Amino acid sequence: MSFKAAAVQMCTGVDPVKNAAAMARLVREAAGQGATYVQTPEMTGMLQRDRTAARAALADEAHDIIVKTGSQLARDLGIHMHVGSTAIALADGKIANRGFLFGPDGRILNRYDKIHMFDVDLDNGESWRESAAYTAGSEARVLSLPFAEMGFAICYDVRFPALFRAQAVAGAEVMTVPAAFTKQTGEAHWEILLRARAIENGVFVIAAAQAGRHEDGRETFGHSMIVDPWGTVLASAGATGEAVIVAEIDPSAVKAAHDKIPNLRNGREFSVEKVAGAIAGGVAA
Repeated sequence: MSFKAAAVQMCTGVDPVKNAAAMARLVREAAGQGATYVQTPEMTGMLQRDRTAARAALADEAHDIIVKTGSQLARDLGIHMHVGSTAIALADGKIANRGFLFGPDGRILNRYDKIHMFDVDLDNGESWRESAAYTAGSEARVLSLPFAEMGFAICYDVRFPALFRAQAVAGAEVMTVPAAFTKQTGEAHWEILLRARAIENGVFVIAAAQAGRHEDGRETFGHSMIVDPWGTVLASAGATGEAVIVAEIDPSAVKAAHDKIPNLRNGREFSVEKVAGAIAGGVAA
């Protein structure tokens, strides 16, 4: 059964209330174009580099405005609403980078906490240490929905193919990668990584992104994208500003890709041995 999916591109600011209103406007636009599954980017609720200010604006899951708004949108529009992620205050003082999928009745069907923390030093001087503030997730899940089997990832997770392969082996047909990719890394790797994850697993990839210059000074890459199991880009957005992209997703294309290139079935266990110099017993030609 095919369905229409949308990726909502945002330029999230520092005020969760304003960001919730922007999310609602864009999600309604996507639903108006016929989308029954709508995804927003990583950190839909707030992008704020000032950690003191960020913590002051945080709420727990029960009181978070993005969670409440996402649930209400799903119910009002009768859609599967995927908040790519938002920052959630945890009882231990740390933060979860947590995604939520809401069903058409507004109930939470799935939570996913970003597993891989973005701890990097880029050559343009940018330095990020997500692990200093965020608690990493430890559980991946494939969710059975009426229209597809869906797997979950967030941003930096896309650089870890084992996560995607495990979910594909478990039956995922659609992989989701909401993100806030930096401009530098996005220019180098964003499209390549998304298409690679789609091709090597024979799945659809839906990636809603943050885009442009944000209130806190950071710059994100944009180019939200929907990719099919053969690696074809079905829809994409620009480099800056808000956007809604929509594509028809036919899960039967996943089986077709697997029939052509059955690499999930053909995979084999193997060992790795590190050796120094020539292999013992080898004879020079």
